Amino acid sequence: MPDDTPNLALPYILPGQAQKHVTHNEALRLLDAMVQLSVLDRTRTAPPASPTEGDRHLVAAGAIGAWDGWDGSIAFRVDGAWIRLIPRPGWQTWVEAEGVPLIRTASAWLALDAAMGLITRSANVIVARGAHDSTVGMAVFEETLSGLSGADSTSSIVIPAGTLLLGVSTRTLTAITGATSFDCGVAGDIGKFGAALGIAPGSSHLGIIAPEPVLADTPVLLTANGGPFTGGAVRIAIHTLTCGIPA
Repeated sequence: MPDDTPNLALPYILPGQAQKHVTHNEALRLLDAMVQLSVLDRTRTAPPASPTEGDRHLVAAGAIGAWDGWDGSIAFRVDGAWIRLIPRPGWQTWVEAEGVPLIRTASAWLALDAAMGLITRSANVIVARGAHDSTVGMAVFEETLSGLSGADSTSSIVIPAGTLLLGVSTRTLTAITGATSFDCGVAGDIGKFGAALGIAPGSSHLGIIAPEPVLADTPVLLTANGGPFTGGAVRIAIHTLTCGIPA
């Protein structure tokens, strides 16, 4: 009979063993570390100066000191000392400092979306990836243009070169003054995404166009109608498809 369990390496109480409580408590200690695994962080290469009993850390690459050689392992503080837990494929942990789940593969800890091929909700996502890292993605870029003034206002965010533009949407956040309406577009086509748009708070417009290739970074332009802008705020969103070349 082996001394430990095959998966979690929990020590067995052996027949005729003296001080059985020692082995039993060791198994409980390991279970306490591994079950519902959550670590404080994954950026440390050495133990903190003042650890708290029960602390767990995912040891970063290049570990030194008491954690030397523990790269990628779980460091568990118990009974005034550090215990190393060597992860196996399929282990999962929650990184408290970042609020993200990780899954252990054969060689590394990966974010849940990377490990399982999931699409996450973010401003820039990959929806398809080829064997050599060619990609198709979707992205949205947002900016609030506030304190509108003058004949027009230009965004600091741009429609990125090398993307397919789907459109630009707008929402008036605070009442626009001076102008009676505004257009949303780009230089040379000021109403490309919408003309005579509303100046009252809550007014919105979805400026969809046929997918159009963008060859150079291009800012969005808001142009005042009926007089120059003297105030107000408009939130804009640029909606694009992205393409990544193979490695």
